This record gives sequence, structure tokens and C-alpha cells, in this order.
Amino acid sequence: MKASILFAMALATALPLAASAQGAAPSVNRFAVAIAPAERFEIKGMLVERHGRGGRPLVLIPGLASGPWVWQDIIRRFGGEHTLYVVTLPGFDGRPAPGGAPFEGAREALRELVGSRRLDQPVLIGHSMGGALAFAVAADLGARVGGVVSLDGLPVFPGTEGLDPAQRPQMAAGMQARMAAAAPGAYAEQQRQYMRGQGVLDMGKADDLTPLLLRSDRAAVGAYMADLLALDLRPSLAKISAPVLVLVPYFEPDASQDQLTAAAKVEHYRSLLPGLPSAELLPVAPARHFLMIDQPDALADALIRFLNRRS
Repeated sequence: MKASILFAMALATALPLAASAQGAAPSVNRFAVAIAPAERFEIKGMLVERHGRGGRPLVLIPGLASGPWVWQDIIRRFGGEHTLYVVTLPGFDGRPAPGGAPFEGAREALRELVGSRRLDQPVLIGHSMGGALAFAVAADLGARVGGVVSLDGLPVFPGTEGLDPAQRPQMAAGMQARMAAAAPGAYAEQQRQYMRGQGVLDMGKADDLTPLLLRSDRAAVGAYMADLLALDLRPSLAKISAPVLVLVPYFEPDASQDQLTAAAKVEHYRSLLPGLPSAELLPVAPARHFLMIDQPDALADALIRFLNRRS
């Protein structure tokens, strides 16, 4: 199904391209201008930036090779009424690379953030791989989590949902080896083409976002990707007691060759969420993988409705 192919490419195509700092960022990049946090600290190599104070805490988890720059609009809109904890995972956005299994390390660091800061019913908001982490932590912490919002992130890598579990480690190792062997010269241009073709709708924004993705460590991105391919969180979804919202980006021209409707893409995503019969899935159109860039108003409205139902 095209939905799973799009999601897979939205991760896999980006991965080998996030390794090089070639192609310097413009002197003024609208997405690189960050709002100064009230506090900055580290947990197990994960950078945490706190914005605001009071209200229900929101933990914002960027996706693969991304940093806090994907959440700047949300920080502006929600920082006055909520405490926001914006994380940057080890190896991403210029952070030192992680050791060991990076996905499990990030999962542990997020659990520690909730526990050490005594966050009361936080809402975990994740994009792409960050959505998978939100599902993982919500399953780990059960009733201590107040909600999960996933932006085009799922508990299993789409397109691999039918694999035998024994096949996953071999597939993951193969992907990581291919990425490590890739020639560096094409990284920046390939990443730019990915952002233009699958990342966002606006070509100017795609070109501004490309150098930000290139700030991430190549080996770290490959390791996270291998972890994702080996992962299947579906058996643990029944442990999630918090309400769940999954935002599903849809752009008709991208799906037209397979005659994939927005409703069909939503139903495919729903099929990958067993154990969550009450999860809400909301299509966001027109939008590509970075839907917070394409449709910031729609994202903010969806978050407001979700939070209001839980206040």
C-alpha cells in the first residue's frame, strides 16, 4: 500500500543523507531561529529544553535526524499555558552520538525525564520516530502518561508489519551496512530531493530544512534506523491506558498513482495499532511527512481539541 511506502521512505530516504554537513546553511535560516528556553539540561545524553511553566506538561520528541526546530511554532503557541519539554536525542542536530542501542537509550532517558521531573500526566507528542518513542514510553509507564499524540509515527515500520520477527535483526543490520558504505558526495543533494519530494510541500521550505537535517551524525542516524527496522511495538500497545491521537498526513498527488484515498491511508494506519481500539486517527491535508511545517494551524487546532478533552 502506498501509505506504508510513503512512511518508510520518509524515514529511510532521510537516514543516509543526514550524515554530512556539506552544503552550509544560509546565513539566515527561518527554521533555525530558536526560541530561548527557560531551562536547559541533559538526561543520559538527551538534551532537554524547558519552555513555559504550569498547565499540563507536554514532551515534544522530534523524529529522525531532527531537532527542536520542528517544534518552534508549537512552542510559540503553547508555551504560555503549558510546560513544554523539548528533547533532542543523542546524535541529532549536532548532539554527540549515542552508545549502545540508541532507541532503547532514548526510551530510557524519556522515562527518566518523566520520573525525575515528577511530570503529572504528561502528553507525549512525537513526530515520526518520535511517535514510535511516544508509544514505547506510554506502554512502559501506563497510567503515569496522560496522552499520546503521534505525527506520522507508528509502532512498527510500515511495510515491515508482515515480517517474521526473526528476519528483523538481519534486515536492520543490512540497512545499517548499506548506509555506512554510501558515498558521502551525494548526501546533501539527495536529502534536498527527499525534502522536496516527500518531506514538505513548499520547495523553499524544503531547501531551508535540508541543512538542518544534515547537522545530525551519520552513524547515529544509521543506528537509530536499524533499531527502528528491528522494532515491533504492537504487542505492547494494550499496556497504553492514555488516550491516543495519530495525525495522518495526506497529499493527493503523491497518492494518485495507487488511487489511495485519505480514508484508506487512515485505515491502513489503524490496522497497525492493534490493542488501541479507541485511538483517534485524523487525516491532515494537504500535507507531507513534516506536517507541522505544512499545516501548523491544523496541528495546533488538533492539539487544542485533544488537550481540552483531557483537562
